[in-house]
Amino acid sequence: MSDVSPRRRVTLLGDGGWGTTLALLAHRLGHRVTLWSAFASAAARLRRRRENRRFLPGIRLPRTMAITADLSQAIAEADVVMLAIPSPYVRSIVRRLRGRLAAGTLLVSATKGLEPGTQRRTSEVILQELGRVPLAVLSGPNIAREVAEGHPAGAVVASRRPAVARRIQRLLMHEQFRLYTSADVIGVELGGALKNPLAIAAGIADGLGLGANAKAAVVTRGIVEMARLGVAMGGRLRTFWGLSGLGDLVTTCLAGRNHWLGEQLGRGRTLRSVLASTPMVIEGVETARAALALARRHEVELPIIEQVHAVLFRGRAPQRALQALMRRAGRGEA
Repeated sequence: MSDVSPRRRVTLLGDGGWGTTLALLAHRLGHRVTLWSAFASAAARLRRRRENRRFLPGIRLPRTMAITADLSQAIAEADVVMLAIPSPYVRSIVRRLRGRLAAGTLLVSATKGLEPGTQRRTSEVILQELGRVPLAVLSGPNIAREVAEGHPAGAVVASRRPAVARRIQRLLMHEQFRLYTSADVIGVELGGALKNPLAIAAGIADGLGLGANAKAAVVTRGIVEMARLGVAMGGRLRTFWGLSGLGDLVTTCLAGRNHWLGEQLGRGRTLRSVLASTPMVIEGVETARAALALARRHEVELPIIEQVHAVLFRGRAPQRALQALMRRAGRGEA
């Protein structure tokens, strides 16, 4: 690449699978990388083992990658700060960044969820807490382990400031990770968030043993629901046919933590038992609640997500949720 970014100081906030993967990606491109964990004990284990056994077992972390639980140390003199934090915790951590960021530091949200209670997108939370800062969002069909292992992948980086999006594109793009730019922050963020409860629906279908036809219906009608709400909230229709919409939906309906949760529910397990059996935050659970609240606010229908919400929070059996969808009145496709 002729426009490859010079070496930068990049900090990743969040030591989950995606945060660790983005730290590895930046390190492989020659940037000076710091990975921040919210917990001192977790940071100590990562430094000692040089492996994130909890979220990315078997992937080695370079000795030259700094790892810390000290937030001030992590962001000191950083050129770019990327957030890969579960949506319920974004506000509390971003609030701690006030007055600590160097002038001109770029912020990138790689969180795929909506804030519980407020239903705000992560970029809205960041701007509300920090004011007008250079900000981009990153989303796309990216299973963390596949990217960490160096398999080809694509994603979208969106910012209302085109120059910011281009800088992040240059920072992270290489032959195994292709980045496209966009100005549609709303659409890119909503694509990354709304696909999660739909992936739960696809997992439920697999858990019930419904076959490929049912999953295809979830994907194709699911993207309609994503676009319907996204456009009502100010996103661009074409964004939902791209990597952060349809692309991410297809990926998560085939694999990943949201699909896995749905599959377990389809096999008869309770939500409580599934969540208790994993250390991962499964964004689709709270996003189903947030999406339904947004749908009511914007007066749009989300039939699949509504049934996922009923399974998650109202005790509806997965088979009954399927029947409710199949018995809806006939209508035109468009």
